[in-house]
Amino acid sequence: MPVEGRHSWLPPYGRPRTAVRPRAARPRPARRRKAPSAWRSKLYRLDVKATPYTFIAPFFLTFAAFGLFPLIYTGWLSLHRVELGGDAEWRGLENYTGLADSDFFWNALANTFTIGVISTVPQLLMALGLAHLLNYKLRGRGFYRVAILAPYATSIAAATLVFAQLFNTDYGMINGFLGLFGIDPVNWETEKWPAQIAISTIVTWRWTGYNALIYLAAMQAVPNDLYEAAALDGASRWRQFISVTIPSIRPTILFTIVVSTIGATQLFGEPLIFGGSLGIGGGSANQYQTLSLLMYEKGWVTGSLGQASAIAWVMLLLLLFVGGAQALISRRNRKKTGAPS
Repeated sequence: MPVEGRHSWLPPYGRPRTAVRPRAARPRPARRRKAPSAWRSKLYRLDVKATPYTFIAPFFLTFAAFGLFPLIYTGWLSLHRVELGGDAEWRGLENYTGLADSDFFWNALANTFTIGVISTVPQLLMALGLAHLLNYKLRGRGFYRVAILAPYATSIAAATLVFAQLFNTDYGMINGFLGLFGIDPVNWETEKWPAQIAISTIVTWRWTGYNALIYLAAMQAVPNDLYEAAALDGASRWRQFISVTIPSIRPTILFTIVVSTIGATQLFGEPLIFGGSLGIGGGSANQYQTLSLLMYEKGWVTGSLGQASAIAWVMLLLLLFVGGAQALISRRNRKKTGAPS
């Protein structure tokens, strides 16, 4: 009990302890960092600059080994006369002038062009129509998208063998179907235009679904406001497709045209397998021989590697011409629309 009186303010357990003031923290002397040596600074700067190039080096090494070197070596071979197992003999532009005077080359070039047109135009038109249908809300849209991509996943050999049986002159299903309407059997393998139509059908069947998915992705990026404004103006769905969808996906359409043209220029597997034993020559009368088949025949059948290399470079120049035309058209469209280049 506290004692009453003078010191009654004291707590029951005695006087309070005075607060101990902490001592002022003495500033510790800052440790001096050792200055990095000159070679460490150079190593750090080298690491910062060289690391990005190290990450991308595998791609460029692979491209140089399997892309750039074969391209340069093929160009070197095109200026020489080279036989299988023989030495190269300088010929200059003789291989190119020989192609200009060769009827087989012009025939292969014409076949490549006609097969490309017959296969590319229907293919892209059907792809546009399929993409337009899949762009609407349908039941089972996922199933349909996978289904139209299934032909693209099928191997070239399997698809061509199946279509070769369908287009068989004697017992093919196509001639059997035409016979129901009184049409005589068509020689799909020996006649020029039927053979090219049959090969174009294979190409169209394989690539239509692939291009349709590309168009579908582009259509889904078109703002819905444009369709709503067109609907308010009284535009039908067909008019919306012509006036809204097509102009909006024009760059994608141009891209697919260029890619399809490149694929048609390099067409090789379908006519080779479709013709069977005569596939390398493009049929009995070269009626569907493409540039790729002619290049293969010159290089590995007749053994003229110089002429085959010249054909390869002609194909490259054609593709560069197509790519340059596509770039010019795209630049012209950007200038018209005012889009940034």
